[in-house]
Amino acid sequence: METKIIRVEEGNKEGEWLAEAGEMIKRGGLVAFPTETVYGLGGDALQEESARKIYQAKGRPSDNPLIVHICCWEDIDTIVREVPEAARKLAKAFWPGPLTMVLHKSERVPYTTTGGLDTVAVRMPAHWIALALIRAAGGYVAAPSANRSGRPSPTLAEYVKEDMEGRIDMILEGDCAEIGLESTIVDLTGEIPIILRPGCITRQMLEQVVGQVEVDETILKGTASQIPLAPGMKYRHYAPKGELTIVKGSGDCVIKAINQRVAEAQERGEKVGVIGTDEMVSLYQADSVKSAGSREDEKSIAQALYRILREFDDEEITVIYAEALGDVEEEKGMGQAIMNRLLKAAGYRMEEV
Repeated sequence: METKIIRVEEGNKEGEWLAEAGEMIKRGGLVAFPTETVYGLGGDALQEESARKIYQAKGRPSDNPLIVHICCWEDIDTIVREVPEAARKLAKAFWPGPLTMVLHKSERVPYTTTGGLDTVAVRMPAHWIALALIRAAGGYVAAPSANRSGRPSPTLAEYVKEDMEGRIDMILEGDCAEIGLESTIVDLTGEIPIILRPGCITRQMLEQVVGQVEVDETILKGTASQIPLAPGMKYRHYAPKGELTIVKGSGDCVIKAINQRVAEAQERGEKVGVIGTDEMVSLYQADSVKSAGSREDEKSIAQALYRILREFDDEEITVIYAEALGDVEEEKGMGQAIMNRLLKAAGYRMEEV
C-alpha cells in the first residue's frame, strides 16, 4: 500500500487535504493525524471493517477497545445509550481536551470498535486538525495512537511514518504533540467514576467537578488478567526495543546504582542508554544519556518521554536505565501519568536502591 503524506500548515484550515482525508475515512480508509496528546490512527468508528483495519495496521489485539473521537457534544447521543449527569459536567469542564469517558454504547457502535464490550470510550480532542478531520469524516472517528502495538506512542509525524508508512492510506503531518501522553480515561458506567488511565486531567481536577473519584488498581501495579475496559490496561505498552529498568531511590543512590549497572551491561557488550533529569543527568556515564527535563516541569518530561524512547531505538540502544520520573501514587500534576507509562514501557521492571 502506498501511504500519502500531506503536510498541513496552520494557515491551511480549509485546504484540499481536509476533503480528501475525510472522504478517505468515509470510504473505509485509515488516516493518521495529530492531536494535542499523541498522533492518532483514524478510521470510521461506525464501520466494522474500519475497526478491523485499525487492529491489523497496528498489530493490536482485537479485545483492546478503541476510542471514538467526536467534534461536537450533540454527537455523543448517537453512540451512547444514555448520558449521565457526570458526563455532562466533565465535558463542560474539560472538552475539547485530553479526557476520555467510558459510557454504555448504543447499537450504532459495532463491537469491533469497542473490543467486544457494551461500553464505548469517547473523547473530543483539542486540536484543530483533529476536529476538522472528524467533522469531514462524518463525526465519528475511532483512533488509537498511530504506532505499532506495544511501541512508544508517536508525538512526531516522523515516528508515525516509521511505524505506519505502507500500512495505512494517509498521514496528516502537523507539529509535535503538545502534551505527549495519552488522555485520562474515566469510567462513568458505575455510581462512582473510576480512572482507568491517568493523564494530565488528574483525580483532583475530576473531583472538583463531580465529587468522589476512584482509581483502578491496575494503575498502581501490573495486574494484566482483567478484561481491558480501556486502551492500555491489559497489554504491554509504550515499550522501546531495548530492555528498560527504572531505578528508584534518593539522588546519590540512584546515580551510583545506575552507573554501576551501566558499567556491568557494557562489559556484557550491551549498548546502554540512561534517562535522567536536568538535576542529575550530567553525573551519568553511558553510551547515550538523555534528559527528560527538570523535575520542576512535569509537562516537559511528559512531552519528552516517548521521543526519548524512540531516539534510543534509532540509536540501537539495547539496555536502558531510567530515573523514576514521578510517583505512580501521586495524584497531583502529571507524575502519576508519567510513571504509569514508564512502568508499562519497562514491563513493571523497577529496582529500589
